[in-house]
Amino acid sequence: MARIGTKRNIDPEEPTGRELVFDERTAEQVLAEQLVARAREEGVDLVGPNGFLTKVTKSVLEAALNAEMTEHLGYEPHDPAGRGSGNSRNGTTKKTVNTDIGPVVIEVPRDREGNFEPVIVPKHARRLDGFNESIISLYAKGLTTGEISEHLAEIYGAEVSKDTISRITDAIGPELIEWQNRPLDRVYPVIFIDAIRVKIRDGAVANRPIYVALGINLDGERDVLGMWVGTGGEGAKHWLGVLSELKNRGVEDVFIVCCDGLNGLPESINATWPRADVQTCVVHLIRNTLRYTPQNKWPAIVKDIRPIYTAPTLEAATERFNEFEEKWGTQVPAVVKLWRDAWGEFIPFLAFPPEVRSIIYTTNTIESLNARFRRSVKVRGHFPNEQAALKVLYLGASDFSVV
Repeated sequence: MARIGTKRNIDPEEPTGRELVFDERTAEQVLAEQLVARAREEGVDLVGPNGFLTKVTKSVLEAALNAEMTEHLGYEPHDPAGRGSGNSRNGTTKKTVNTDIGPVVIEVPRDREGNFEPVIVPKHARRLDGFNESIISLYAKGLTTGEISEHLAEIYGAEVSKDTISRITDAIGPELIEWQNRPLDRVYPVIFIDAIRVKIRDGAVANRPIYVALGINLDGERDVLGMWVGTGGEGAKHWLGVLSELKNRGVEDVFIVCCDGLNGLPESINATWPRADVQTCVVHLIRNTLRYTPQNKWPAIVKDIRPIYTAPTLEAATERFNEFEEKWGTQVPAVVKLWRDAWGEFIPFLAFPPEVRSIIYTTNTIESLNARFRRSVKVRGHFPNEQAALKVLYLGASDFSVV
């Protein structure tokens, strides 16, 4: 926004050559200060049903509606050019619209032919777009329809029923379906896959897995590729269906797929993209290591494992693992077996420089997305159906797009 330069009022009797004084505030700042000053002079509140901003909003909306009517008719009010034109103004109708500052009662102009279609406040509309966006934003943050209704009543003085809020949020349903079926890029350097559990009522409330795929494209941008509601355990068979859908939507090749250590998952990945490297999340591998280790040995085990996954080369990692096996093989044989079984999916990240390793050796990227999901669902307890759960998660994922 350009800065405004306002010349200070100068008395014509004063000597000329006075220095000009420029106001470095934006036009918006100057206007805001003028509005606040006027509200104080008139002794009225800025917000609320009778607040100054409500009056200003009313004036602005009515001025815009009258301008639209003038454009519709083709002549100004009281202009003789309108005589015999076939259509004319026909009074006004009162209408209450909900805005970001609360309900505003406006006078909507009418024409005699009844074909005036206002744009700024469409016919039958009771809420301006910004108001609906506020409701959807609150819904995305995890508030229930009842909590949103109470919030709007308390803050804006607007009575909006839970059913109305549900209809507003349901409006994103077609957008969600389109997003779920959109074409994807042909190649992704990295795809992260993971699942979270949410409570969904299907006869009875049950923990249901929601499978999430997050890709990093060739421009280095994050993109949530999709979300799918499962019916039971997080099984490799179900993941095969998810990965097949991604392939059907255009993903022909993936360099690296990062996942946890779920049995059978590497086979499902390779069945979908035969040339993809499967990278087991090192953090998950360490967590599983501790499950097989007596708690009093955790510090020593973690210390001796670190040189393995921080080794500069595959050869060095192999040497460090052999040393680990020689020291711990008889004390925690299950841990050694765990690492041997996972070795093929553990080592791919070692072929990359440190800058790339930090991105692919753990599923932290998708787990940060899952953390956002959990914040959105935490206050809800459970969802009435699958679509309600996906709706909230979709809104939470909609701005999770840039690395």
